[in-house]
Amino acid sequence: MRDLYCLVLWIFSNTIWTVTFSTGPSWFCHQVPENCMKNSSLPLPLCIEQGMRQCTQPKSRLIGQSPDYFFKRIDSSKATFDTEKGYIINISDEALQRSRSKQEGDEDSVNLIVSLLNKTIFMASSSSHIEKGYKTDPVLHGRNVLGIWLGKNEVHNLSQPVQLRFRNSSENESGLCVYWHLDENGRGNWRTDGCETSIDNGDFVCSCNHLSFFAVLISPQIPEASHIIHLNYISYVGSALSIAFTALMIVMFLCQRKKKCEHSVFIHVQLSCSLFLLHISFLCSVWFSGEGDTGSVCQALGLLLHWCLLATFTWTAIEGFNLYLLLVRVFNIYIKRYMLKLSLVGWGVPTFTVMICGVTKAYGKYSFHTDKENSTATSLCWVTTPTVSYITVNGYLGLVLLFNMAMLAVVLGKMRKLRSQALQVKDQRRAWKDWVSLLGLCCVLGVPWGMAFFTHGPLSLTSLYVFTVLNGFQGIFIFIWFLTLTCQTRKEEHISSKGTIQVSFQSNEEYVTTR
Repeated sequence: MRDLYCLVLWIFSNTIWTVTFSTGPSWFCHQVPENCMKNSSLPLPLCIEQGMRQCTQPKSRLIGQSPDYFFKRIDSSKATFDTEKGYIINISDEALQRSRSKQEGDEDSVNLIVSLLNKTIFMASSSSHIEKGYKTDPVLHGRNVLGIWLGKNEVHNLSQPVQLRFRNSSENESGLCVYWHLDENGRGNWRTDGCETSIDNGDFVCSCNHLSFFAVLISPQIPEASHIIHLNYISYVGSALSIAFTALMIVMFLCQRKKKCEHSVFIHVQLSCSLFLLHISFLCSVWFSGEGDTGSVCQALGLLLHWCLLATFTWTAIEGFNLYLLLVRVFNIYIKRYMLKLSLVGWGVPTFTVMICGVTKAYGKYSFHTDKENSTATSLCWVTTPTVSYITVNGYLGLVLLFNMAMLAVVLGKMRKLRSQALQVKDQRRAWKDWVSLLGLCCVLGVPWGMAFFTHGPLSLTSLYVFTVLNGFQGIFIFIWFLTLTCQTRKEEHISSKGTIQVSFQSNEEYVTTR
């Protein structure tokens, strides 16, 4: 009987506690984030928003002390608050006046509540719609979100904005001020309307016409608008020239199909075909992403661009594998239906990958933005899911480059050995040919793609220009490499046929002499 009484009492007390929270203040303000994580079925940002407006402040100053929670009574003479955690808040007079007119009790001052929240709270509560193309896993300045509440009512549509200063730890980073917009379902996304971004002595200053959850999205990989325009022009010109030269290379190969071509030449042509399709799909993706309602079209172009890029990576890996057979194994390298198997791998692996990504709806319009409002934006039909992009692009490219760099090291070892022999006869032309061959191999093995991993950090802008030039004009480099191989093959055939004629003539002469 006693146990039954305790159970009923426990259920009753919890029911009263739940009702109390939904109808009036029951939590201390510094306990709201923790209690929402433990006891609320609502999305965390919505629970914290409601809880902070209904919470109470403990009378004792010793209670409620937390490194991520700040409370202060402010008036017009003390409208600036420094959290000493890298955030400074300037409350405008208009925001104070609106809070006073709606604040119960004391009209001379209002409660300013500031809370530093972990970004994972907002990642888990994000909606599928992200303003301005930002993904669901953004890079936040300081890894925290700044929640600000002034009194118990909403403060919005201010003509005098509230200023938030985010201390910048790296002067090389660029950022954009955003706030968390809650939708009807309690979920939300990052938006920029109502907030302006400026930089003052290396600090991000956000001027917003409302109070909410605020953060700065960091984009260290995105340069200024002027550099974006230059990079766009380089990409467009390089892609157009690469399309022309790779098409010329394919035509030359088709004209020579009557002759017996080596496997290496066939692989070079397949790589050129993938580059040809890659640059065409890139230009189409950029073109159609700027149009209006092109959701399905942009998804299809994003899938096509992803497929062409993966095909290019795969054929560069096949280049490295063929080089391994020629230089390492040398003998016993006969493989039944070798080219058919290579073609199935080169075109089949990308097809299988994009089919899986297409089922997950990982494609759409992807936008790059600078840290300024109304700035130049570059849109592209591409992969919009970060995890898919990291695994299928960054991860796959990293594996291909590791394998091809190992093959390139083997080539360098062979060249060094041959060069040591050439030094004995002082063959300087041999050294020049070796270096030209090495540069051609670097291009064929996809070494320029490795510059993508160096587009972050202090040399990010320089690396980005080098990456754009090398990969934008890669079709031209492949064409020169193919032309060199073709001319070299014809020269060797000419020398071989000439030597055969001389041998035949000498044999006949010896026969006549002996007679």
